[in-house]
Amino acid sequence: MTNAQWFLLVGGLLLARGLTAPMLQRLPVTPAIVYLAVGLLVGPTVLNLFHFNPLQESALLEVLTEVVVLISLFSAGVKMPVPFSFARWRTPILLASVSMAISVGLVAAFAYYLLGLPLGAGVLLGAILAPTDPVLATDVQTRHPGDRDRLRFTLTCEAGMNDGSAFPFVMLGMGLLGLHELGEFGLRWALVDVLWATVAGVTIGVASGAALAHLARKLRGHPPRHKLMDDFLGLGLIGVVYGLSVWVDAWGFLAVFFAAVALRQTELKLAGADVSSAALDNPDPLQTGLTEPGADNPSPENEPAPTVSEGSLVFKEHLERLSELVLVLLIGGTLFLDSWSWRAVGLALFLFMVARPVSVLVGLLGTRTLWPTRSMVGWFGVRGIGSLYYLMFAIQHGLPEELALDLIQLTLIAVSLSILVHGTSVKPLMSLFSAYRKRPPPP
Repeated sequence: MTNAQWFLLVGGLLLARGLTAPMLQRLPVTPAIVYLAVGLLVGPTVLNLFHFNPLQESALLEVLTEVVVLISLFSAGVKMPVPFSFARWRTPILLASVSMAISVGLVAAFAYYLLGLPLGAGVLLGAILAPTDPVLATDVQTRHPGDRDRLRFTLTCEAGMNDGSAFPFVMLGMGLLGLHELGEFGLRWALVDVLWATVAGVTIGVASGAALAHLARKLRGHPPRHKLMDDFLGLGLIGVVYGLSVWVDAWGFLAVFFAAVALRQTELKLAGADVSSAALDNPDPLQTGLTEPGADNPSPENEPAPTVSEGSLVFKEHLERLSELVLVLLIGGTLFLDSWSWRAVGLALFLFMVARPVSVLVGLLGTRTLWPTRSMVGWFGVRGIGSLYYLMFAIQHGLPEELALDLIQLTLIAVSLSILVHGTSVKPLMSLFSAYRKRPPPP
């Protein structure tokens, strides 16, 4: 396809998406299904107007997916409920650690015994397909910073953390393939790739997010009142945190997510302190007789200080949706008709029907999570852009070409089927789940 044709295709999709938004909301499909269908139509599956080769363009695709995941992780972190509670976070932490490890192990065993892949490739494939995606799972994630829905919180928080917690397993798979140093008895992997990289990533994120919140409050609280560019601050925080994490061999995805969480938590705590202080220093004007009932009240409650986290969220969600369109379109343009082999489809079905539900069931044993919620979490393990990033990362770090081609096919079919099966089931299942929760208790 020529540049002009690409502009026409992407521009036409954007126009169609904008004009048909109300209609798409009523249909039992997600926009990602439409993008994938268009990609399959114009790609080698049907019209063969273009073919995107992930192996040849792995460097470009790695950067694109990396940026998209970072933006999505920041958006997810900003939406986390305040204040932080370990009891509330226990379930997603278990999903991002225990369930993650079980899912990797199950997929690795399937790939080793049934697909004939080397053990290292099986572990790598398990790590690529284990994380739930923060980009394509919008319809089952937290909708805004004030959303207190337990199911949406669990899925959003899990997606925010497991894009980082999957990295140690990626490095383990690469190490078993001879592409990464694991150390004697895996000691270096355990100390550096698991312990150091995880703790350092979370620490960098929390410290950076809290520091930006304090700095923004200080600058906004002194005349002249500067109008800070929230979008620049949010993107700048992502860049600094991720760059610093990569520099010290920490997991940058974890760092960016926790930076957004800490930014939001700290900003609202500071705003609450400001309101409490102002209430003590300035009694209610209605009680002192200084203001007529119904008149404008200049109190801090009516004029909350703007926050960087909320101010930068809308722009990042727009970037996220635009990136989703382009990347899913490219996924459709990579697939041939014979890409849909029983081997690839069988792996995807095993992932959706066995690995994900079993890993969630085992990971949440002993918790008080209701069984309907466990069932929904077990089904909505959406795979997407994060899986593509890990695959491109492995290719760029020396994955042999023949093995890379095999993993590309297996991964892309799993992602495509996830878009289809999860995208068509999300609206009806979420409606049924909402109706179930609204049922009156039995007499």
